[in-house]
Amino acid sequence: MTLPELYLALLVAGTVLLAGIAAARAAHRLGLPSLLLFLALGVIIGEDVIGVHFDDAQLAQVLGNAALAVILVEGGLTTQWAQVRRLVAPAGVLATVGVVVSVLVTAGGVHWLLGLDWHLALLLGAIVSSTDAAATFAVLRSLPLPQRLTSLVEAESGFNDAPAIILVTVFSTTAADLPPSLAYIAVNVVYQFVVGGLLGAALGWLGVAALKRIALPATGLYPLATVAFGVIAFAAAGVVHASGIIAAYLSGLVLGNAKLPHRAATRSFAEGAGWLAQIGLFVMLGLLVDPSELPAAVLPAAVAGLVLLLAARPVSVLLCLLPFPLSWREQGFISWAGLRGAVPIVLATYPVVAGVSGADGLLGIVFLLVVLFTLIQGPTLPRVARLLGLTRADALRDVQVETAPLDVLDADLLTVAIPPGSRLQGVAVSELRLPRPTAVTLIVRGDTTLVPQPDTVLRAGDELLLITTAESREATERRLRAIGRRGKLARWLGEHGNPEPPE
Repeated sequence: MTLPELYLALLVAGTVLLAGIAAARAAHRLGLPSLLLFLALGVIIGEDVIGVHFDDAQLAQVLGNAALAVILVEGGLTTQWAQVRRLVAPAGVLATVGVVVSVLVTAGGVHWLLGLDWHLALLLGAIVSSTDAAATFAVLRSLPLPQRLTSLVEAESGFNDAPAIILVTVFSTTAADLPPSLAYIAVNVVYQFVVGGLLGAALGWLGVAALKRIALPATGLYPLATVAFGVIAFAAAGVVHASGIIAAYLSGLVLGNAKLPHRAATRSFAEGAGWLAQIGLFVMLGLLVDPSELPAAVLPAAVAGLVLLLAARPVSVLLCLLPFPLSWREQGFISWAGLRGAVPIVLATYPVVAGVSGADGLLGIVFLLVVLFTLIQGPTLPRVARLLGLTRADALRDVQVETAPLDVLDADLLTVAIPPGSRLQGVAVSELRLPRPTAVTLIVRGDTTLVPQPDTVLRAGDELLLITTAESREATERRLRAIGRRGKLARWLGEHGNPEPPE
């Protein structure tokens, strides 16, 4: 690639990224999952509209899995274990037994209604069997639903990608006239789950131990190291033919729920990386689809989607949640909330790459199924929740606590370490006389933290956390330097805290 070609590629990539960000905002305002507009953006960029040619299914599969690794690490890092742990059992059953039931019912339906042979029918059933957390919560986040309901859907969506990928891989690498035995599938699933889970948990704990004990020279290295441990878990599991999906998610879950340095920065970085991966993934998948071939896939996609929505999903939810104390209303909502997203479209490339006969047509079917039924289910989820009596227009919501970016508040967070010999030691907080509206919010002293009072006396080794405005920052830094050099009477002694001390 020449330098001019690099400039052109970066120009196109940056423009597509900004268009994707604008699409995410538009989707949020419209109450739709962002994936729909990302896919549309990819189709518009494609060869039938703007003219960008992309039809490499193998490259799409490789890049798609790389994007899924980042998305799942971010999902684990931002999942609260305290909310999910009591729902592991029902979510685990839905993510395993529920996937198998969904595959069988969907395969039977499309076999009898569309005439697909059993091999392609099982492949299609496995491809569309997993739900998508990002698509679901883009719609649910504004609804005052019971916490256990949203947490259950989230946990199921985090776990059920792995079984779907395992089944698609098995069906894609098995000849149509030699279907895999149930024992082979069971052993494969158990191996991938157990080994992938152990690797993910082990590398997550290794990351926690390392990041707690190693002092990195820059704050920005902590988010990079944290995400790197998740990516390593994904890759390590893949090397031994275990589930990288489970490994990435569990490593992120362990790292995200440990008391690591700079957790807020890490989560913010991971969230940005996850959005970048989602935008790139969906735009690429939109590019991969040939719009001229989609009309022929409308009827099969509609039939397969109806079978999935009205039969396979309800049956799997009913059978899996019978042992658990959930009402029929909650089960009905969970059934309707099973939105599909990126994973099915990525999985549709597996049989194409494996050379399965007739698999080329599955990509268009899956693409249209995801788009059509996201349009049907997404906007109707709030109404379904109200009809089932799970929420009310006047229902009270929990207090919403968010991390406010300091640039939005036009503020800066300063950290001040008091070294031995500094004249700041022995000075009370009230004697600092910092310019308004600067405030000392926290003092870290050894292994303890203090909320400072006006009479709190500073000591050598203390680390102060201050909040100030952009306008007051320079004056605050000067005042702290002045006191550190000459004590609390620094101004009377002619010390003004210039960056360079007087000679």
